[in-house]
Amino acid sequence: MLFYHRGLQCLVAFELKTDKFKPCHLGQLNFYLEALDRDIKKPNENPSIGILLCKDKDSEVFEYALSRSLSPTMISDYKTQLPDKKILQKKLHELFDSESDTE
Repeated sequence: MLFYHRGLQCLVAFELKTDKFKPCHLGQLNFYLEALDRDIKKPNENPSIGILLCKDKDSEVFEYALSRSLSPTMISDYKTQLPDKKILQKKLHELFDSESDTE
């Protein structure tokens, strides 16, 4: 999925993997980011950002895959089920309450 972040003024590419993290996933995402920056990004925009969401990751494999990366990179796992509705409602109320406190 490809989005544009107006605040950061850059393209944001989301890569969703249904399996465990593999180093080749990172290479594929970097390939997409390079293509976006060369062919799609406008001169006034910042470099594209990639977000890789994997079902799971092995910490050691993850560390090896990122050890020589020059760009800041993080990989996260995702949940295939949403949390309980009451927990989501509570978190939303906390978020809105904290925003109204800062205004």
